[in-house]
This record gives sequence, C-alpha cells and structure tokens, in this order.
Amino acid sequence: MNAHFRTANMQRSFLLNLALLLVLNLLVKPFYILGIDAGVQDAVGSAGYGTYAALLSLSFLLNIVLDLGMTSHNTRNVAQYTHLMGKTLGNVLGVRVLLVGLYAVITMGAGLFLGYTGAQLGILSLLVLNQALVATILYLRSNIAGAQRFKQDSLLSILDRLLLIGIVGWLLWGRSTGEQFRIEWFVWAQTAAYGATALVALVLVLRLSGRVNVGWRPAFAWVVVKQSFPYALLILLMTFYYRTDTLMIERMLPDGPTQAGIYAQAFRFFEALNMLGYLMAGLLLPMFSRMLMGPKAEGNGAIQQLAVLAMRLVLTGTLAIAVFGVLFAKPIMDLRYTEHTEQSAPVFALLIGCFVAVCTTYVFGTLLTAGGKLKQLNWMAAGGAILNISLNLILIPRWQAEGAAWASLVTQVATAIVQLVLAALLFGATLPLGLWVRSAVYAMALVALGLWLATGVSGLLPQFGLFAAGAVVLAWATGMLGPRVLRAAIALTPKGG
Repeated sequence: MNAHFRTANMQRSFLLNLALLLVLNLLVKPFYILGIDAGVQDAVGSAGYGTYAALLSLSFLLNIVLDLGMTSHNTRNVAQYTHLMGKTLGNVLGVRVLLVGLYAVITMGAGLFLGYTGAQLGILSLLVLNQALVATILYLRSNIAGAQRFKQDSLLSILDRLLLIGIVGWLLWGRSTGEQFRIEWFVWAQTAAYGATALVALVLVLRLSGRVNVGWRPAFAWVVVKQSFPYALLILLMTFYYRTDTLMIERMLPDGPTQAGIYAQAFRFFEALNMLGYLMAGLLLPMFSRMLMGPKAEGNGAIQQLAVLAMRLVLTGTLAIAVFGVLFAKPIMDLRYTEHTEQSAPVFALLIGCFVAVCTTYVFGTLLTAGGKLKQLNWMAAGGAILNISLNLILIPRWQAEGAAWASLVTQVATAIVQLVLAALLFGATLPLGLWVRSAVYAMALVALGLWLATGVSGLLPQFGLFAAGAVVLAWATGMLGPRVLRAAIALTPKGG
C-alpha cells in the first residue's frame, strides 16, 4: 500500500509540476523570442545582430568546458543523497571557478584566431561572462531540482527571461531619449539578468544546504571530473548528431549558404518545440533518480508506471504536433517567412516528424541517465553520430537540405528505438501493447481530421483551432487521455514538491 501511495504521489507531482513548468515557460519564452529578441534585431539591423549572433554561437560551441557534465551528474546525486548537498557544493563551486578560467582562455583565444578584434572581442568577453553565469544558474538549479523543490526550479527557469523582458523592453520602447539602441546594451542587460538570477538561485540553495565553504581540493576535483566525464561525453556525442547538419550543408554544397538557410528556417520551429521535451526531461531526471536510490529503490513496476504516464503525455502531444506540421508545412512556413518556403516546407515536415522520436528519448534516455547507464548511452550516441554523419555524406549531395532532414529523421528514430530497448532490458520499463494500439488509432484519426481540414476549411488559424480541439476529443475517445490522468492532474501535490 505504501509503495502504491508513493507511486501515485510521484505521478501527481510529475503532472502538476510539468504543467506549472510548461505554463510558465510558454507564457514567457515565446514573448521573449518573438518580441524582445526580434525587437533587438530590428533596432540594431541585420548586420549588427548578425555579428552578435556569430559571437554568441562561438561562446555556445565551447561552453561544454564550463560544465563537463557536472550538472546532470549533480541532479542525480542530489536526488539520491540530498543530505550531502552542503558537503559537495563548496568543493564543486571551487572546481567550476577553475573551469570558468579555462573556458575564458579557450574562447577568447578562438576569437583571436578567427580574426575578431576591438569591440567584437569586448562583446565576446561579455558573452563569456554570461555563459559562465548561465552555467552557474543551471548547476544551482540542479541542486534545487534534485532536492525535489520543483516549484522553485520552475520559477527560476523563467526569472532571467522576465528580467530581460523588463530591462530590454524599457531600453527598446520605454526610453524618452532618442539615442540609437546598441547591441552592447542587450549583452549588458543579459549580464544583469543572469547575475540577479544566479544570486536568487544561490540564496535558495543555501537555504537547503546550510553554510557552504568554497574551497579547492585537487583530489575531490579529480573525482568530480572523473564521475562527470561520461555525462560530458554524452552531451558532446549527441551534439554531433543534433548540430552538424547545418555545418555539413554549408561546407558540402556549391550553394551551401543558401541551403543552410533553408534548413535553418525549418529547424528553428523544431528547436522551439524541442524546449517542451527538454523541460519534461529536467523534471523526470530527479524523479527517476529518487526512485532508483539505493536500498530504498522503487520496484520496476513503479518506474514503468511513471515512464508510461510520461510517454502517454508525450505521444498525445507530439503525434498531434507532427501530424499537423506534416500536413500544413507550407502554410506554416509562409506564416513566418517570405523566401524559399517551397524548399523549407518538406524539410520542416521531416524535422517535425523527428519531434516524436526526440521526445521519446527525453523519457527513456532520462531514465537511463538516472540509472547511471552512461556507458550504454555513450555507445548509443556514438553510433548515432556515425550514422548521422554517414547519411549526411550520402544524402546532402543528392537532396541538399532535405537530405539532411532525412538523415536526422532516420538517426532520431534509430536512437529512440535503441533507448526503448535498453530501458526494457535494464529496468523492465516497457510500453504496454494497448498504448501502442491506442497511439496508432489516435495517429490515424488525426491524419483523417487533418486531411478533412486541409480540404474543407480555409485559413491556417481556423484549421489549427479546429485541429487542436479535435485532437483533445480524439485523445479522450482513444484512451490516450482518460479519467485516471485527469484525476492525477488535479490531485494535490505531495509535500516538499
């Protein structure tokens, strides 16, 4: 009875905190991307913003040095041994100070090597500071999420964007002076927002851990880096099959820059939607880690129940998004872009199909990560990287951007299947046949609904509204969402959530 109660509480906590996390992020981050970020580009011009974007990309490419997988490792460790948080926090912060210095040297050296000078290096140095602050925020949040303080973590996930909306919004539209907006203002605003968020996160962590003495212990640093390295390797390998497509398109084709732009048009929508799966994975990791903790570990049945609940939600949402995206790819591209939409529409249709597979990995890959199965995950990621690069070498010369999209689809589906098999073999977490059948029926019904709307209703907005309403009805009718899920969603969150 106690095990059943704990499992039910875990499921209720997952649903309620996932809902809170999604609502907060969907309210704030789309407005930031479409309002503030786009407004900055309008204010400084494409050339000015393009230089900033290139420097930002350079700072992103090397930021694995800032973390080396410690954040993912820490989330799992704190979830299982919360009482040791204060003991490890100070020593880890000492290690991260060293990593920040190493990251700064490497990134600024890369900037000099690539020919950046003067004001560009000044902006890059600020972006280095900002990346260090972001990495610190994520690490501090891993302590809060690991301690199962999900509401605090959800609020922290949007605090920096809320501050940026206020600061940059005033700089763009609230000033009475006529001075031209400068891109440096945007970068400084980020520094202020990230710094304030880091301070709030530190205060919340110190309330959980007690007094912390930041120190440097070489032996401890080596243990932390050694334990975190498999997580860093996994991130690096997965980056290869998530991010090499655009680079290979641009380098391999005679009209590479144009084809890379076509691919980027479609990938931008996929990346925005991918945020939803990433947020869910961040919530599942500490929950699975707590369930797998030592002698108090929950049985395979409890793990499977949470995995099945998560996958039920994933399939309900992603199948609807994928079907609508495939059937209405051209109108969706026309809604945002004016050039190359004929070419980017089929790319988008393929990439949106990847969304189902990617979100599946956010459930079962997270379970494998929580269970410490990094060796198996790294072999899977290495295979995915080799498969993706090989397919790109074959398909890009033949089908340009669309070839890269096919390579992504095949790679994501293959890696999702491998993770499903690994989760079944290692944890006994399998999806029941009934869920597969309901998912197939649900998907076919969605296709029929979408085809009817495409021929019988005019306008993308009415089509989307009717499709969304129909998807909810179909999810209920096919059993994808039923009374059990709704009862769990409205139940009270257990204490400590």
